[in-house]
Amino acid sequence: MGIFVYSGIFGIIDKMIEINNLTNFAVDKQSFLQVAKKVLLGENRGTQTLSLAFVSKEEIKKLNKKFRKKNKATDVLAFGEISNFQFPISKKNLGEIVICPEVVKENAKKYKTAVRQEMMKVFIHGILHLLGYEHEKSKKEAEMMAEKEKKYLDNFKLGNCF
Repeated sequence: MGIFVYSGIFGIIDKMIEINNLTNFAVDKQSFLQVAKKVLLGENRGTQTLSLAFVSKEEIKKLNKKFRKKNKATDVLAFGEISNFQFPISKKNLGEIVICPEVVKENAKKYKTAVRQEMMKVFIHGILHLLGYEHEKSKKEAEMMAEKEKKYLDNFKLGNCF
């Protein structure tokens, strides 16, 4: 694992995950790495990598408007190979997950859950999107994705991640 500066932004890179924090949110890099490893290995994609960025509410709103035509902030966006997001993707790199900690905190309060748990839930959600899972096209796909999310989230509730 090595620390690097990317466009003047502090980040951390591992063989499996690159994290760029553009907010003042305190990132527990090991937890995100642990979750990424567990989900990717569980989906037989353990040799692949992904990038994770934490952005402000304003920035995620801009991205959501540009790429999903929704003029509001959201908790997580995932940009894989088939998106229009200009991210250099290789066959090994699944893409980029963008999370807004401010919206995640709001949702945790709204759903009466711990911020850390909500954060890992949206991260798992983003990884599953990069792996091709969908929830907006059909009820069956939504149920399958929800089951996967629950499986991985329950796995971490029982483990040492939370």
